[in-house]
Amino acid sequence: MLVLISMPNAPSVKYNGFIYPSEEECQVARYELHEAYNNKSTEYKSVTAIDSYCVEFESFPIAGLNKTGA
Repeated sequence: MLVLISMPNAPSVKYNGFIYPSEEECQVARYELHEAYNNKSTEYKSVTAIDSYCVEFESFPIAGLNKTGA
């Protein structure tokens, strides 16, 4: 998931990336991110804008990504 964050007078847009093993898990995380943002104060939201995208792509295997701990 790609998360974009913008604030007034910032020299650029900040971004962060998170990897999920499935599109479904990414969409759940995206929903939770936006719910958390929507629950922030009006003051916070007046100086912080966010958006996020689940971007599917093929990658090389990532060690530990699909481990369940069981």
